[in-house]
Amino acid sequence: MTNFPETYEPPKVWTWDKESGGRFAAINRPIAGPTAEKVLPVGRHPMQLYSLGTPNGVKVTIMLEELLALGHTGAEYDAWLINIGAGDQFSSGFVDINPNSKIPALLDRSGPEPIRVFESGAILIHLAEKFGNAFLPTEPAARAECLSWLMWLMGSAPFLGGGFGHFYAYAPMKIEYAINRYAMEVKRQMDVLDRRLAEAEYVGGAEYTIADMAIWPWYGGMAKGVLYEAGEFLDVASYKNVIRWTDAIAERPAVQRGRMVNRTFGEPSSQLRERHEASDFETKTQDKLEAK
Repeated sequence: MTNFPETYEPPKVWTWDKESGGRFAAINRPIAGPTAEKVLPVGRHPMQLYSLGTPNGVKVTIMLEELLALGHTGAEYDAWLINIGAGDQFSSGFVDINPNSKIPALLDRSGPEPIRVFESGAILIHLAEKFGNAFLPTEPAARAECLSWLMWLMGSAPFLGGGFGHFYAYAPMKIEYAINRYAMEVKRQMDVLDRRLAEAEYVGGAEYTIADMAIWPWYGGMAKGVLYEAGEFLDVASYKNVIRWTDAIAERPAVQRGRMVNRTFGEPSSQLRERHEASDFETKTQDKLEAK
């Protein structure tokens, strides 16, 4: 028998009269705009990234590290930590770059006037086009395939994170209906991806692209049972093609570096909370800072 919570009758007009949202209740609110005046720091590199090592943030740090690995020195960047639990994303400086108050946000200072770019998919496209269509095919059919999968991710990931992840891991109560609803959708998405990767080495086709960089932090993490500790619940081991692709991307040195940047959880040796120089990976991970 399906268990439903007590019946809720919505009012004619919804009002915000109490915190809601489980683990993240303290930072959820129904209005936009800044809550405090705070100027963001600016480093010396062309790219200023304000982010956190969540799946959305990792997309961009992987791209920047991949560009640097190709020799694009113009992709040098400062990665500043935005603590979303403390509400840093609602500071005036951050809202100036991203009025939606979500990480990541990029300020491209390489030209005469700074360019703000927000939403991770937009940042990936901006960087790819800026550096000669790096990791973005130019042949029309291949480009369309890559961008289609990138947009698939942008539309699908909210069901994985804000839907399944929220109700399975963060909601203040376990609601069977909600968990079942989103578990079904995430498994459908994993099947979509698994079927695609049965016919192609990478999501966009034969070549590694920004589509892989975008999808891997979310669905690769899910395939390895990392996200929400839900691997067994969703039987992720059954998606063999996704696991093959996940493991191959995880071996890339730029991916290994990118997933460390702005990371505040896991083994201290895997956390580079701010990144300002390539040498920081060797000298400023959290384990080394704590040892000092």
